[in-house]
Amino acid sequence: MSPGNADLSISPKAFDKVMDLMRDASIQASDYFLRVSVKGGGCSGLSYNLDFDNEAKPGDMEFTHEGLKMVCDMKSFLYLCGTELDFSDGLNGKGFNFINPNAARTCGCGESFAV
Repeated sequence: MSPGNADLSISPKAFDKVMDLMRDASIQASDYFLRVSVKGGGCSGLSYNLDFDNEAKPGDMEFTHEGLKMVCDMKSFLYLCGTELDFSDGLNGKGFNFINPNAARTCGCGESFAV
């Protein structure tokens, strides 16, 4: 992701993991997309949510990376603008991480944040 990028982006490692998960679940990237959203809750006030979906909603923002469509509702995008979805499989933890320039603070687990 380049500085000043207002899109929602995905790292190569996270992209590979999402494609693996879709393949394991027999989900076609042409029929489904990755929905990225923010919900109230978590220890910092807002939490990230990832899910596979096949029904677009009015006002959804769409981003595409190498054939993978990512969708974000407009309210969530206000919190996620410029965020990169990454994946870590190291010794200190395994899972998806959000590199969010809008987060003023994040919890220790990285699953929630505050602005």
